[in-house]
Amino acid sequence: MRILAFPISPRRRSATAAAVVVAVGSLLGSTAPAVSAAPAAGTVAAPDIPLANVKAHLNQLQSIANANGGNRAHGRSGYRASLDYVKGKLDAAGYTTRIQQFTSSGSTGYNLIADWPGGDSDQVLMAGAHLDSVSSGAGINDNGSGSAAVLETALAVARADLKPDKHLRFAWWGAEELGLVGSRYYVANLSGAERAKVSGYLNLDMVGSPNAGYFVYDDDPTLEKTFKDYFAGLGVPTEIETEGDGRSDHASFKNVGIPVGGLFTGAGRTKTTAQARKWGGTAGQSFDRCYHSSCDTTSNINDTALDRNSDALAYAVWELSSGDTTEPPTGDTYENTDDVSVPDNGAAVHSDITVSGRSGNAPSALRVGVDIVHTWRGDLVVDLVGPSGRTYRLKNASGGDSADNVRETYTVDASGETANGTWRLRVQDTARYDTGYINSFKLTF
Repeated sequence: MRILAFPISPRRRSATAAAVVVAVGSLLGSTAPAVSAAPAAGTVAAPDIPLANVKAHLNQLQSIANANGGNRAHGRSGYRASLDYVKGKLDAAGYTTRIQQFTSSGSTGYNLIADWPGGDSDQVLMAGAHLDSVSSGAGINDNGSGSAAVLETALAVARADLKPDKHLRFAWWGAEELGLVGSRYYVANLSGAERAKVSGYLNLDMVGSPNAGYFVYDDDPTLEKTFKDYFAGLGVPTEIETEGDGRSDHASFKNVGIPVGGLFTGAGRTKTTAQARKWGGTAGQSFDRCYHSSCDTTSNINDTALDRNSDALAYAVWELSSGDTTEPPTGDTYENTDDVSVPDNGAAVHSDITVSGRSGNAPSALRVGVDIVHTWRGDLVVDLVGPSGRTYRLKNASGGDSADNVRETYTVDASGETANGTWRLRVQDTARYDTGYINSFKLTF
């Protein structure tokens, strides 16, 4: 997991203005029996992912690090040995694997891509995790945990001889810790037609944090709901993931318009008292005190969190590979494609759509499509303003969200508004140094 802290103001995008968050210490996790949520009607139930199998992969990654200078970092022998271990498991299970090679910081890096035979090749569901560690440690939670959960889910697909409607592809990324290098390279080398075939990408980065929280990405409504439904079935409350938003490999996909989702159990931030009441653990301590540290070993894993998140991924893969990953828009669509510049740290600007000829009120699930090109999306506050003047908040500013662009479809309960009238997308840049423009704004009734 690559997370940057900005200790000084004003904030700059350059690497020299960022400091890597480092947390130290060790905290043992607890174990709990595996529980699976009920599948949706008509869907083949996902299997329970054996915790013992996932931990066996972590033990192998630890052994690889021990034999290779204590880490599995990009450009080091431990990374390639980790990739070869994962590839060997997948090859034996019947996957078609390929290694994608790139160069970063003067060293050769590798992505591993594994395709399960069958499924609609025009509808590709992907799940992935970064396989590299930082150079200071073995990286067992960050991100052996996500890599092992993705691997064991892929192996569960093979054991079940799953015949999904969609084509399944799993991936392990290199050089994430250097700036999402491997996943960016993969996406950049997809043609436009290939990108259009990827119906969703699921990312697991740190899913066994010792003082765990349960965080779900909110980037795509359907993928978010799938994970939330799983945890709701366990009676485990979730929160929206914000600590690493835009700083893991899902951002590479999101930035080109591919729907993304994912899971996270926390890194260097401190667990609050309210979160400790919800999830257990220790308030006032980091979710992972060994984040980016030499103590991120196999003793730095919460078994309960690792088990639940592994099962949640399997649930999502089984659910989302059957049928469409996104709900098709219904009804009529209205769009404004005029570009509107968003001034740096300036006044709010807007893009308007005038709707006429409709009867009654707007729907309770009005779909609001937003396409904003911007070099630091965390600066932006985005609202929908209805014909009555009522404001619906779509996105808050978040100083830590350094990803580019806002390309989202939001759902708004606008049933209290008349359908006819002027609808306004209002955008304000609330911080200095980054600019952009509203590219388009769309309403689907």
